[in-house]
Amino acid sequence: MTLDDLGIAVGTVASQLSLVENGKREPKLSMLQRLAVALDVTIDDLLGSEPPSRRAALEIELERAQRGPLYEALGLPKVRISSRLPMEVLESLVGLQGELERRLDEQVATPEEARRANVELRAVMRERNNYFPEIEAQAQTVLDAVGYTTGPVSQHLIADIAAHLGFSLHHVNDLPHSTRSVTDLKNRRIYLTQSQRTDHDPRSVLLQALGHYVLEHRTPENYGEFLRQRVATNYFAAALLLPERPTVEYLERAKAAKEIAVEDIRDTFAVSYETAAHRFTNLATEHLGIRTHFQKTHKSGIIYKAYENDGVTFPQDHTGAIEGQPSCRRWTSRVVFDVQDKFRAYNQYTDTPSGTFWCTARTERAASGEFSLSIGVPYAQVKWFRGRDTDIREKSFCPDESCCRQPPPDLAREWAGHAWPSARAHSHLLAAMPPGAFPGVDETEVYSFLAAHSG
Repeated sequence: MTLDDLGIAVGTVASQLSLVENGKREPKLSMLQRLAVALDVTIDDLLGSEPPSRRAALEIELERAQRGPLYEALGLPKVRISSRLPMEVLESLVGLQGELERRLDEQVATPEEARRANVELRAVMRERNNYFPEIEAQAQTVLDAVGYTTGPVSQHLIADIAAHLGFSLHHVNDLPHSTRSVTDLKNRRIYLTQSQRTDHDPRSVLLQALGHYVLEHRTPENYGEFLRQRVATNYFAAALLLPERPTVEYLERAKAAKEIAVEDIRDTFAVSYETAAHRFTNLATEHLGIRTHFQKTHKSGIIYKAYENDGVTFPQDHTGAIEGQPSCRRWTSRVVFDVQDKFRAYNQYTDTPSGTFWCTARTERAASGEFSLSIGVPYAQVKWFRGRDTDIREKSFCPDESCCRQPPPDLAREWAGHAWPSARAHSHLLAAMPPGAFPGVDETEVYSFLAAHSG
C-alpha cells in the first residue's frame, strides 16, 4: 500500500502521512483510529514500541542514526529508506553505525575524555573568575577553629588543623608509588612520605588530603568528577596557605602602590611561585577588578596548565583543550627559558591578534623537567604591576602558521628534504587512561599498604 493509497483510505494527503510516519508530527486520536481500521491493526499495534519485523527494526534504527549528530558530523548524504532498499544494505548501514558509535564510546576511556573534561571545567572557572566563595568559607572556618590570625601558615598549625579534623599524621617510607598521600578513613589516619625529594610542597599535599574530607567528596564516578575534586582540593589548600582576608589586604596595598609582584606574594606567605600565581588568579578579578591569565609551560614549549579570563587566545585543539598544545615561541612563557638572569622575574609585552598583553614569568625545575610559570594581564591593567617599565616587546601572529610553526624560509631552503629526525615517542599520549575511580592509582597496592599499616 502506498502513502497515496493510505491517504485516500483515511482522508488525508500522502505528505501529511509522511510526517506522521517519520515522527515529525503527532497524529490526532481520530487519525490513529482511521489508520488502525485501514491497516487492519489495533491502536496498540500502532503505538507499540516493538517493531513488527526485523526489517522494520532496521529501518527505524537507520532513520534514528541519520537524524543524529554523529551522522550529521560525517557530512554524508542520507540514504532514502524504502521497500526497494535491499535488506543486506540495511544490515550493513546499521552495523557500520553501531560499530562507529562503539569505537567512539571506547575513546571515552582515553585522554580524549580528559581533554573534554578539562575544557568543561575551565569554562566554569572562567565564568566564575576562578573564585569559589563556598570553598573560601570552608577554609576560613577551619582557620578560625585553630586560631589563625595572620602570616604564613606553619607546619605546626597545619598539624593542628589535621588534629582538629580528627586525623593523625603518619610519615612512612613505603607510600604506594602511585600516590602522594593515602587517607585511612576507617582509622582516621593520613599517610605521607618521609622522602624530601618531591615536587610538591608537603603542606599542600596534606591540606589537599584534608580537603577531600572537609569538602565531603565521594568516590568519583567519572574522570570529569575526579578532575573537579582535584581542582577543588587544590583550591582549598591554597585558601589555607594564603587565607583570603590577609592575602586580599596585602594585594590591595600592593595595587595602591602599583607594586603587585607574584614573587612578593610567594615570599610573604612562604609558598611556591606556582601556588602564589594560582592564588593570584583566584582573587585578582573578584577583589581587585583585574582580569588575568596563567600559564605553566614545559621547556619543550608544551602547555601543561592554563587559565584565562582576560581575552588572551591560547592555542587549542578541536575539543577546545589547551593542555598539550605548543605555546607560541614569541610569548613570555617561551622566551623566559633563554634569559640568563634567573634571579629576577622576566617581564615582556606581547602584541597578539587579540590585543597587547604584559606578562611576568619565572622558570622552575622539577623531576619532569624545567617549566616556566607566567602571569599576564591586558595592557590596560599593567599599571598596577612591578615590571611594567620593561622595554622588551615581542609580536605574535599565532595561530597563523607563519608565526612560529613553520621554519624560517632560509633554513627551510637549506634543509628541507635533507633531515630525518628520530622523534621521541610520547607513548602516554596514545595510551588509554588508567582504569578505576582514581586514574593512575593501583588500588591493590593501596589496600595492601593500608592492611600492613592498620596495626
